[in-house]
Amino acid sequence: MPDVFNVRNRDLIISFAARYRVPTIYFNGPYFAKSGGLITYGDDYTEECRLAAGYIDRILKGAKPEELPIQQPTKFELMINLKTAKALGLDVTWQLQQLADEVFE
Repeated sequence: MPDVFNVRNRDLIISFAARYRVPTIYFNGPYFAKSGGLITYGDDYTEECRLAAGYIDRILKGAKPEELPIQQPTKFELMINLKTAKALGLDVTWQLQQLADEVFE
């Protein structure tokens, strides 16, 4: 579940997953993948902020928030931590690595 609690406690969550050898997929790429999470997949945070800034601009120029369309993310990121995969005894195929936006070794 993507929320601040999980981001703040990511090291604990990742350590429990490693201890019990549970392959996991997390949200919010860089935070979890760099901290040792196996795979992360989610929308690009920078893109999310850009879209929010556009909404704020429109609201400040007089648009009514309830009349603005709902926007969906347009860019998603896949990140893989190969060190974690190796520790779990998993083989990440070359094809999956090629699809990833970033691979950590």
